Amino acid sequence: MTTINKKKMTSFRTYLEELFPVAHFQLDYTHDYELVIVVMLSAQTTDKSVNLVTPTLFGRFPTLKALKEAPIKDIEEAIKTIGLYRNKARHIKNIATIIDEEFNGVVPSESELLMRLPGVGNKTRNVIQAELFNIPSFAVDTHVMRISKRLGFAKEKNQPDQIEMILKGLMKPQFYNKVNHQMIMFGRNICLARSPKCQICKMKNDCLYFLKNQK
Repeated sequence: MTTINKKKMTSFRTYLEELFPVAHFQLDYTHDYELVIVVMLSAQTTDKSVNLVTPTLFGRFPTLKALKEAPIKDIEEAIKTIGLYRNKARHIKNIATIIDEEFNGVVPSESELLMRLPGVGNKTRNVIQAELFNIPSFAVDTHVMRISKRLGFAKEKNQPDQIEMILKGLMKPQFYNKVNHQMIMFGRNICLARSPKCQICKMKNDCLYFLKNQK
């Protein structure tokens, strides 16, 4: 099965390259610490929603010091249009405090240090390492999870950390970061959660979802 899936992944990567030759990070940020915050904010909401609130957030609190000293209510006000904004406001303040006071204002590259930041789990850590440090990583979001299961790379019962390891085993590390972005774009534009565009997808004959719904 692994050999079959490796061949399928090679075909899929070729198709992704055809569709999205330029694939990159979609969230807006200027400073490294802002990246940590925007990725944390993107949990359970869209990148578009995050990009709408961050100009206000970072405009009102333009430094780590300003963020760590900001009243929670003011941070909540700046991001209130996104999901879970109250919890995320606390995370922002605590992230800024830890980076400023414990990490000397520098976002670390080490996994164990990144995971100490509030709201930073495996997915967020992988995004930070890939974007800031070009460390080969694979962040499994809802798009990547859906596509992996539909194409048979992963099983329905597989969790994100399991899917991450499966996908990493199907390609060389130098492909991780770009393919990760390409799969997310594929999920947003072709392999939609509802009403996927199967008829125009070149992977449909390898897709469990398409084959099941053809019966």
